[in-house]
Amino acid sequence: MATPAQRFTPAQRRLHWLMALLVAIAYVLIEQRGLFSRGSVGRTFMMQGHFWTGLTIFGLACWRLLIRRRHGAPPVTPALDRWNALAAITLHVALYLFFLVQPLLGLATAWSDGKAVLIPFTSIPLPALLAENKDLAHTLEYLHVTIGNLFYWVIGIHVLAALWHHLIRKDNTLKRML
Repeated sequence: MATPAQRFTPAQRRLHWLMALLVAIAYVLIEQRGLFSRGSVGRTFMMQGHFWTGLTIFGLACWRLLIRRRHGAPPVTPALDRWNALAAITLHVALYLFFLVQPLLGLATAWSDGKAVLIPFTSIPLPALLAENKDLAHTLEYLHVTIGNLFYWVIGIHVLAALWHHLIRKDNTLKRML
């Protein structure tokens, strides 16, 4: 195990793994909604679960960015060359944009499609900040789905990069998050 100075803070590590779990749950909820017929309780549960998992990811990403700003990141040892450092920064910026933009796109899609986003365990909807507009809903849904599909690849690259750092490069990248 790395020493605490070589690792992210406990809060950063917990948020990372919690968000990884929540992203997996969001994908399972949306990909498996087809197990239930439209309008069924099961389908509603899957959709509402997807909405709220996404919004939770959004909130945790904001919190994580604040913690990251305050505590920074421990250095990669041995240090990365310029191109690998640029690739790492680019991948992390893409991940954070995904965490922030994707839930907002999903929420905007639901509202513009006239769908209610219910406060969990109630029948009380969040106030819609967008008027119903099926053309806008279609465009937003296309963006939301396309970005979601692209991020299967980005998440896969993130995992493969962590393994490459650990198994091939043998640096402390993965250990910093364990």
